[in-house]
Amino acid sequence: MAASSSIFFIFVCILLILIVPVAPKNETDFKPMQELKKLKRIRSHLKKINKPPIKTIQSPDGDLIDCVLSHLQPAFDHPKLKGQKPLELPLERPKGHNSSDENIDTFQLWDCPKGTVPIRRTTEDDVLRASSLKRFGRKVIRRVRRDTASGGHEHAVAFVNGDQYYGAKASINVWTPTVTDPYEFSLSQLWVISGSFGNDLNTVEAGWQVSPELYGDGYPRFFTYWTTDAYQTTGCYNLLCSGFVQTNNRIAIGAAISPRSSYKGKQFDIAIMIWKDPKHGHWWLQFGSGLLIGYWPSFLFSHLQRHASMIQFGGEIVNSRSRGYHTSTQMGSGHFADEGFGKASYFRNLKVVDWDNSLLPLTNLHLLADHPNCYDIKAGKNKVWGDYIYYGGPGRNARCQ
Repeated sequence: MAASSSIFFIFVCILLILIVPVAPKNETDFKPMQELKKLKRIRSHLKKINKPPIKTIQSPDGDLIDCVLSHLQPAFDHPKLKGQKPLELPLERPKGHNSSDENIDTFQLWDCPKGTVPIRRTTEDDVLRASSLKRFGRKVIRRVRRDTASGGHEHAVAFVNGDQYYGAKASINVWTPTVTDPYEFSLSQLWVISGSFGNDLNTVEAGWQVSPELYGDGYPRFFTYWTTDAYQTTGCYNLLCSGFVQTNNRIAIGAAISPRSSYKGKQFDIAIMIWKDPKHGHWWLQFGSGLLIGYWPSFLFSHLQRHASMIQFGGEIVNSRSRGYHTSTQMGSGHFADEGFGKASYFRNLKVVDWDNSLLPLTNLHLLADHPNCYDIKAGKNKVWGDYIYYGGPGRNARCQ
């Protein structure tokens, strides 16, 4: 009996030795190999898009702004741009353009040396917030329809179609809408659109957005976007892929906009114009009082190589229904259009560019709010603002479930 007890005791001791875990040499031993491979891919991607700066500036909101030689920016990784430099600025702006009522008070200006462009540095955390490395810097894939309602994306927009358009312009009221889910966003922008609203949809886009997933905070930020296949595999936000060519050395795309409007308080807006340069055919972006930001080369596109077939102005949010009901993410100011100036968000001086490179007032303006109990829109016209819209809303409320 004693012998069998001793044998059992020895067996238990051996078993304990075998199953007691050995302390890891370092913390990476806890991470599965797959996670390590993912981090390696992310760091390789960051090395590709974060170009070596000749100067770095710390922004008040925590961003690092790198001053990168203009011919080394991400756009010039594109096979059709390798070895080239940014084009000279176009001499001709659309006829009827008047910058007297525009300003750039609502933006951070950077002092990057001539011959460089300011680029917001992308961090490892920025990429890790994305659903995947492949989708980082891109909008969620969605089936785009002419009525804009699809896939959790909700809109309150004004649009014109039925003609050939060569650009558009508007001044967009800037707010700080609440975004309640890290994978939702709220944006206000101008869309220049062409294609069949299927997989061949082409767009160039610019405005402001609040996107915790993309930027890691709740600030409204100046952004650009483009796609040539309905947001599937082409295009990206800002300078996060080869595409948009920046020419301006003072404005960083993706940087926070400040100051912002307040309810019943002072109002701020940003003027944005996109137009197709008649000489080279590229789509140029202008911000504020005549500041050219850069251009989307025409070779990126199929339909937009010629002209646009629709222009949209307004707001968009993502409603993930992560809690089983409609999101409380706000659009615009978070207040409905009927509340008007100082309370509801607006677009003013809405115009389009025609075949003759002339800015014209809108004709045959259509309004669409695909969830009007959550976000709505109304339009008007006067001598000071020309064509304008109020839009937005609070999201979830007694009538929006």
